[in-house]
Amino acid sequence: MFTAELLEANPMPLIGRPKVPKSLPKSYPAQAVADLVAAIDADHGSTRSSDWPERDRAIVFTSLLAGLRADELLNANVGDIRRTDDGGVLHVRGKGNKDRRIPIGTELLEVLDAYLETRRTRFPNTRKRGSNGGTLAGFGPTAPLFVGSNGERITRGTLQYRILRAFKKAGINGERASGALVHGLRHTFATELANANVSVYTLMKLLGHESMVTSQRYVDGAGTDTRTAAELNPLYDLLNTRQRSH
Repeated sequence: MFTAELLEANPMPLIGRPKVPKSLPKSYPAQAVADLVAAIDADHGSTRSSDWPERDRAIVFTSLLAGLRADELLNANVGDIRRTDDGGVLHVRGKGNKDRRIPIGTELLEVLDAYLETRRTRFPNTRKRGSNGGTLAGFGPTAPLFVGSNGERITRGTLQYRILRAFKKAGINGERASGALVHGLRHTFATELANANVSVYTLMKLLGHESMVTSQRYVDGAGTDTRTAAELNPLYDLLNTRQRSH
């Protein structure tokens, strides 16, 4: 109509362009995850102080089974974990200062306990004085959950390097999208729960998304209780299998 001179001005500049959905990093298949964990476990017995398989294992499984972002792993404190009768709860200070609470299974707690035991051996002076109430209670509530080989809160560079090293060592670096490391683990968490028919609303709560629009990209399913949903994650089976083999 504009070209036919029926309109005085071209209206097209006033029409917004359709939003292109953000691409998601690809999730990792179960065999790739198994190879990743095996590569980390192969560091047992290493004499290099930078090699710390119990910690690296705890980082990977915390992301796989709780869906944490890199910043959330870096900022997590020991006191953010609370034990419950049926497992535990991880308090996450999320993106945009939005807190959420993630139910975690006893298997993940055992992985974290194993890591913290080795940490007390490496850094005996960091143990909370007068504490005899278990591994978690052995540290102050504001103590960083994950630390580097110097005992200080782990840095982003160390976090990325350790995971990238494990990917390369496992021979699965080609499984990840460019630049996707921790976020790929988080995406795997979401994808596995989506495949287990977890609802969009529940995924939104577990992932800390601002709206269900983002979570909708993962799944359109029925409502599920958050604890039941979190423990439906098939990756727990991998953890159980590996623990029985040790």
